[in-house]
Amino acid sequence: MMSQSSEEEPFIQRVPENSGVCCENHPLCECQSSREDRSSLQCCRWLPFFGLAFFLIFTAFSTCSLILQVVIDSIQKEDPSFTGSGYVSLAVVYAVFATTNWIAPSCLAILGPKLTMVAGALTYTLFIASFLWLHTWLLYLVSVVMGLGAALIWTGQGNYLTLMSDDMTITRNSGIFWAMLQCSKVFGNIFVFVKFRGQEVINADTRFVVFISLTAVSVAGTLVLLLLPKQRSQSGRSDVTGSPAEELMKSFKLFVTIDMLRLSVTFFYTGLELSFFSGVYSACLSFTQRFPDPKMLVGLSGISIGVGEILAGATFGIFGSKTIKFGRDPIVLLGFLIHMACFYLIFLNLPKDSPLGDTYGPSKFSDGQPIVWIALLCSFLLGFGDACFNTQVYSLLGSEYSDNSGPAFAVFKFVQSFSAACCFFYSTYISLHWHLGILVVFCVVGTLAFCVVEWSAYRKAVVKSAAPEGHDDEGDVDQRPS
Repeated sequence: MMSQSSEEEPFIQRVPENSGVCCENHPLCECQSSREDRSSLQCCRWLPFFGLAFFLIFTAFSTCSLILQVVIDSIQKEDPSFTGSGYVSLAVVYAVFATTNWIAPSCLAILGPKLTMVAGALTYTLFIASFLWLHTWLLYLVSVVMGLGAALIWTGQGNYLTLMSDDMTITRNSGIFWAMLQCSKVFGNIFVFVKFRGQEVINADTRFVVFISLTAVSVAGTLVLLLLPKQRSQSGRSDVTGSPAEELMKSFKLFVTIDMLRLSVTFFYTGLELSFFSGVYSACLSFTQRFPDPKMLVGLSGISIGVGEILAGATFGIFGSKTIKFGRDPIVLLGFLIHMACFYLIFLNLPKDSPLGDTYGPSKFSDGQPIVWIALLCSFLLGFGDACFNTQVYSLLGSEYSDNSGPAFAVFKFVQSFSAACCFFYSTYISLHWHLGILVVFCVVGTLAFCVVEWSAYRKAVVKSAAPEGHDDEGDVDQRPS
C-alpha cells in the first residue's frame, strides 16, 4: 500500500533525504562512520576543490581568449610573416569540440571521469603555453588539440558531478560549481582591464610574462584535478559504462530519443546566447563610437556578465535543496523573462550595424545616445539568465540520466558547441536586429522544450512514488540494489 507521506508529497518523495555520496578515506572527504551522522555537507568536501580546479584553468583560458586578437595583432606587427587569426582559431576550436564530443564517452569509458578531465586540462595548458613561441601552423594545431580537450574536460566534468551527487544535491552542487567557474570571468576581465588598459600593442617581453603566468595558473588547476577523490557511491548511483564502441553507439541512440531531441532545442539556445554574450555583444560595445570609451566598456561588460553568472549560480547553489522541490522549470522561466527583457533593452540601446564594425549610428532613444549603465545592466542580465538555463540543464541531465551521464553530457556539449560555431559563422554577415530575432525565437522554443521534458520527468516521479516498493511503474520487479 502507498504510504500517507507519498500521497501528500509525491514530488518530495522522489529524492532521498541524505545524499549518501561518500568518498571516505580520502583526505578531502572525512565522513562519519555512522550513517545517521553522515550529512551532505560532510560528504561534499570535494566540491570546493572541484570548483577551484575549473576556476584556475578557465581564469587562465578566459584571460588568454580576451587578449587573443590583440596579441595576434601585436605579433603580426613584429613579424609580418605570421598570418594567424584569432577568429579562425576559435572557429576551429568549436568545430573540433562539436565533432569530438561523440568520441568523448568512449574516452570516458577507458580513463574514467577524473583522468578524462586531467587529459582535457592538459590541452588547455598546451594552448596557452603555445603563445610563448607562436607560429601560424602551431596556432591552428593547438586549436585542434584544444577542441578535443574541451570535449574531454566537459564530458568528464558532467559525469563526475553526476556521480558525486544525487537527486537532492545535484541542483545545489551544479549551482555552486557554476558560481565558482564563473568567477574566472571576473578575475580574467579585471586582469585585462588593469594590465592592458590603453595599450594597443603588447610587446614580446610583456607577452612572455603574461603567458608564463597564465600557463602556471592552468598547471595549478590541473594539479588540483589530480587531488580530487575517486567517486565511491553509497546510495546505489553509478554510471553504467561499456566498451568504447558501446559508449559511442549509446551516445547516438540517446541523441535520437524524444526527450533528448526536445532538450537539444534548449542546448542549441544556450550555445547561441553563449556566443552572443562572449563575442558578439562585446564587439557591439567596442564598435559603438557614441560611447565615451568603448574599449574600456568591453572589460567592464565582461565583469558585469561574470557578476550575473556568479550571483545566479551561488543563489541556486545555496537554495538548491529548496528550489528542487518546486521543479527546475520556474528557474528556467525566470531566465527566459530576464533574457527577453535584456534583448529588448539591447535593441533600444545599440545601433543595428554595431556587430559589423565601427559605427556612429543612433540608438532608439530620443536623443540617439546609447546609455552606458543600460549596456552594463544588459551584460549582467545576460550572465544571470545564462546561469538560469545552464544550472538547470546540468541538474536535469545529472538527475534524469544519472546512469548514462557521459553520453548525455556529450550530446549536450555537441549541440551547444555546434550552435556556438554557427553563431560565430553568421556573426560577420548579419546586423544586431537579426541576432536578437534569432535569439528570441530560440529562447521561446528552447524554454518550452525544457519545460515539456521537466514536466514529463515530474509525472514519472509521481508514478514511481505511487508504485509499491520493489516494483517500477510498469509493474516489473525493480532489480536495482537497495
